[in-house]
Amino acid sequence: MTKQTKTLPAQWQQNQKAAKATQIAFDLDEKFQYAIRKAALDAGVSPSDQIREILGLTVTKRPKRPRLTVSLSPTDYEMLAEKYNLSADQQLEIKKYVLDDLIQFSADK
Repeated sequence: MTKQTKTLPAQWQQNQKAAKATQIAFDLDEKFQYAIRKAALDAGVSPSDQIREILGLTVTKRPKRPRLTVSLSPTDYEMLAEKYNLSADQQLEIKKYVLDDLIQFSADK
């Protein structure tokens, strides 16, 4: 019984290369982190892409969905449910209220 080797689709080959990349973290003073994050925000890129640009590395020009993320624990959902007069299992409704709060916050700035 011989093992057949199949050629992977191009997209999968790219993903395979990306999986082999090594992520490194930098412990920089807060003012340096702020400068890099602000430059990235001003340029409309991720901090990672900004660092690659600073280092003269290639930057992928694929379109990205601009989004913010936050991790919510079950306790967080309970607190938000109480805030919005919902039950904690109504996560989609909670998300809508959170989105409204974030938009209101931004409008006030």
